Parts: sequence; C-alpha cells; structure tokens
Amino acid sequence: MEPTYRIELRDVSKNFGEVRSLRNVDFKLAQNEVVGLLGDNGAGKSTLIKILTGYHQPSSGELYIDGKRIESLTVPMARSLGIETVYQERALSEQQTLWRNIFLGRELKTSYGLLDVKKMKKETSNLMIVSMGFTSSAVNPESTIETFSGGEKQGVAIVRALYFDAEIIILDEPTMGLSLKETRKLLDFVRHIKDAGKSAVFIDHNIFHVYSVADRVVVLDRGRVAGEFNTADISLDHLMEKMYRVAETGSMD
Repeated sequence: MEPTYRIELRDVSKNFGEVRSLRNVDFKLAQNEVVGLLGDNGAGKSTLIKILTGYHQPSSGELYIDGKRIESLTVPMARSLGIETVYQERALSEQQTLWRNIFLGRELKTSYGLLDVKKMKKETSNLMIVSMGFTSSAVNPESTIETFSGGEKQGVAIVRALYFDAEIIILDEPTMGLSLKETRKLLDFVRHIKDAGKSAVFIDHNIFHVYSVADRVVVLDRGRVAGEFNTADISLDHLMEKMYRVAETGSMD
C-alpha cells in the first residue's frame, strides 16, 4: 500500500506562453518532514511553490493533498487545508507590537465580539517562551517588531503560522539578508516545525542551510527535477559536487 503524502505533484508541467517553467515534475512531502528545494535562478522553484499554494494552476499533471486529488487549488483553499507560506519579505507590520503581529487579521474575540486583548497577550507570552525561545525580559508582547533581528522576525512569522494550525509551512528564501547569528536562530525555528509534528518545504540558494535542517533535498534545474536525495544518505561534500555538475552540464550523472 502506497503511503499518503501531505502534498504530492505527479508529472506536473507549467507553461507561460512559449516558456515551459516546469517539466514533468514529481514532488512529494511526507508528514513530519522537511524537504529542501534547491536550484539556481530560473530553475522553477518559485513556480513550483506557487502551484503548491494555489497561485498558479498546472498546465498538466496532478496535485494531491493528503491523498486527495485537487483539481483547482486556490490560495484560500490552500490556507484552509493548512498550507502557509513564510516569505523572505516577512510580511510583518514593523511599527506594531509583537502580539498584534501574531494575531494580525485573525484576532481573538470575546463572547461579546470584542477583541480579547488579554488572551492575545497571554498567548503571545506562551509562544515567546515555548516556541520562539525568547527569555530576555527586554522582549515582551508589547515589544515592537522593528526592534527584532531579522532571524527573530522570520521566527515570528513561522510561529504565527504554527499557532494557526498550519500543517505545511513553505519557507521562501527565509535566510536572505540575515547575518550568521540570525540565520542560526532561523534554522532553529525551522527545526521547531518538525518538533511540532508539522511538515515544511525549505527553499534556499544556500546548500549549507538546507542540508542542516532537511530530511530530503530536491534539486531543480531548468524546470525539471535533476536529483533527489535523503540527507542521511549523502554527505554535504558529495551533494555539493552533484550541484556543481548540474550547474555545468545540466545533469547529475
């Protein structure tokens, strides 16, 4: 009996006029798994992610979520199915407080329909300690986002997705522009996703970042899957050699 994947693409292609952005791509994401998606600019990473999140419809092929075929995935439908994206732009309100950012657009309300500010602040405090790992008294629910480091901002976006029951979190170049210390913090947040029993797709140019947190790596090249590896079965050096080979020849062989 075949396993049921959280997400599965079967023989998916995507054309934009004469341009073929994806070519017969097979892609899967299992429960409690982090899959790294690697590839140069133009490899098709963004197109694949936009298909997974409902922004684009495949020109051909099939999309399955939890074993059920989805004919026309939309952005609202993807969110209702537990798919959330954390973009490199972070999509946070810099001037607002931490608790307001956590609940932005999904505010908790009392039985009278009023904002339950007390509960939102309490939930934020719990999230800070349990999920974000903030222990400094200088950071609290009333802290403004602009005082946070880049890695902490990405962490807030990840934790927000987890709090609202995201089952599949897509991380789009989350380490872009982060310092070494911020990147380390961000990678810790990615590990928390697995600790919470969720799944993630981690898109990045940096093979070192992806390899350190991914269970499996999928390499895209010019719209096709050039290779797929379990990180437990391949060394970082060997994976890098294969990536160089793809860049030079378009093949891992």
